[in-house]
Amino acid sequence: MFGESFILFRVLGFEIRANVTWLFLALLVTWSLAAGFFPFVYPDLDPSTYWAMALVGMLGLFFSLLFHELAHSVVARSYGLPVRRITLFLFGGVAEMEAEPKEPRIEFWMAIAGPIASVVLGAAFYLLAHFMVAVGVPEHVAGVPRYLGFINLLLAIFNMVPGFPLDGGRVLRAALWQWTGNIRMATRWASRVGQGFGLLLVALGLAAFIAGNFVGGMWWFLIGLFVHAAATAGYQQLLTQQALQGRTVSRFMTTDPVTVPAGTSVREFVDQYLYHHNFDRFPVVRGDRLLGAAGLPEAKEVPREDWERTRIEDVCQGVAEENTVAADADANEALTRMQQARTGRLMVTKGERLVGILVLKDLLRFLDLRAELERD
Repeated sequence: MFGESFILFRVLGFEIRANVTWLFLALLVTWSLAAGFFPFVYPDLDPSTYWAMALVGMLGLFFSLLFHELAHSVVARSYGLPVRRITLFLFGGVAEMEAEPKEPRIEFWMAIAGPIASVVLGAAFYLLAHFMVAVGVPEHVAGVPRYLGFINLLLAIFNMVPGFPLDGGRVLRAALWQWTGNIRMATRWASRVGQGFGLLLVALGLAAFIAGNFVGGMWWFLIGLFVHAAATAGYQQLLTQQALQGRTVSRFMTTDPVTVPAGTSVREFVDQYLYHHNFDRFPVVRGDRLLGAAGLPEAKEVPREDWERTRIEDVCQGVAEENTVAADADANEALTRMQQARTGRLMVTKGERLVGILVLKDLLRFLDLRAELERD
């Protein structure tokens, strides 16, 4: 949704990533603190002091967002829900779970863990600021943890707005789920509240923009769009998971895929496969054993004068988790893998044998049909 992400480190067994949009947020926060907030609150300091304070403030914000998401992740893991990674991006962070909670109670504690962590961290920063002043640390230095205390409390309050997928929206969903016993209905209503909240933020952003507050208006507008889109996507994700629940990859795969023998030259591959078939990638096989996949990128890597004497098996992409899925795997798992790898095709295997191809458009066609038949 937000482009590429890169791995930073691992902590408590969780892979921590930063989306490229986080760099924009880090620069904007640092500049805003150094050029606006700290000079306004603590005037007449050296510019280098403001920039040092701003840098520490930005790093503190990074830690605060990570601490918030780690709280979600630790609670999720304690209930047996694996968390693939934590990704920080323009509007905060997200803990990417491999499955949804099975009970309202689990949903509640997972959701509330983040705001509780932010409140605790905010209180800790405020106590640190008071302690620093008490021992004679300059007021402006203590102002950095004081700012971080305020930010953490603000983060907790904002996230408790009862609109899905914010933490408060997940708490609302848990309550509705417990009351009705229907997670679909609970998600629909929590998502509608989230959509409404997103539209309210958009309206406030437009009003601020018209009033002359261009930067503030832009942020409210963008956050509102994000919340609205995320609320809509959250409900659609649940519908998708329910539609594919209990169905395996073999239900949707094509069983007679076009394959390329391992000894095929790159010249033959280009002429007889790339030009002849309307596919991006082709499985490369030796007998009934899958070796990998090849497409235009692999062909372009080989100089044209070497096409005749280079075999496709020598340049094909090897078999990997990103391009294969087991025939008996859950269809939801396959869809998640496609989204992560940003691919529209997965080779379906049984052991080392190729048994079919799973195409994204076939899954989407099924989901569209299911949505039309069950539209409410």
